[in-house]
Amino acid sequence: MDMGTTISPAVLILLGPPGAGKGTQARMLEERFGLVQLSTGDLLRAAVAAGTKAGKAAKAVMEAGELVSDQIVIDILRDRLSAADCANGVILDGFPRTTVQAQALDDLLAESRQQINTAISLDVDDAAMVKRISGRFTCGGCGEGFHDSFKPPVKDGVCDKCGSTDMKRRADDNAETVGARLEAYHAQTAPLIAYYGDKGVLKSIDAMGEIDTIAANMATLVDQATS
Repeated sequence: MDMGTTISPAVLILLGPPGAGKGTQARMLEERFGLVQLSTGDLLRAAVAAGTKAGKAAKAVMEAGELVSDQIVIDILRDRLSAADCANGVILDGFPRTTVQAQALDDLLAESRQQINTAISLDVDDAAMVKRISGRFTCGGCGEGFHDSFKPPVKDGVCDKCGSTDMKRRADDNAETVGARLEAYHAQTAPLIAYYGDKGVLKSIDAMGEIDTIAANMATLVDQATS
C-alpha cells in the first residue's frame, strides 16, 4: 500500500441468496476488521426513526404503500456513510440489487473519492440450499432452532432445550418457495455479477462448507482487497 496516500474506508459488497449465510459472515467480518454491516432494511428503519430528511421522505413513500426509490436509498446511505463508526469501512448487504443501483452507488462513492474494494459472491448449490432451508423449524416455546436432517430433536417433536412440543415452520420455508426464491435471485443478480466482474472487483467463494472455513476464506479476500 502507498503510505503517502490517504486510506479511504473500505467498501465491501456481499452477494448471495437467502440462506447463504451473508448475515453470519458479515458479523464475523465486522468483528475482525472493525467494519460496519449496512443492510437496506436496517438503514431505512433507522433513518425513519431518526427523522432525517431522507428518512421522512422514505416514511411518506412507505405509508403510501409504495416502494422507496433508489434515490431515497442513496440519500440515506450517503448520510450513514458519513457517520463516525463507518470510518474503517462498511459491508453492504442487500444493496445494490440492480446495475442501475450499482451505478448510483459508484457515483455516491465517487463524491468522497471512494470505490468498491471487492464484491464477494457467496456461491451455493441450489439443491443443497433447498434442503437446508426447507428443513428448518424452531421451538415455539424458547426459539431453539432445529433441522429435519442436520439437527433433529433427540425425541421427535420435543424441544431438547425446554421440552416444548410447539414446533413451528415458516410458511415460506418449503421446497417450492425456496426454489423460486433462488431462481429469482440468480436472475436478479446475474447482471451484478457481470457488472462487478467487468470492474475487476468480483470474488467468488464456496458458501456450502463449514462456517469457520468460509469465514477464513472471506477474511483472506478482504485482506487482499483492502491492503
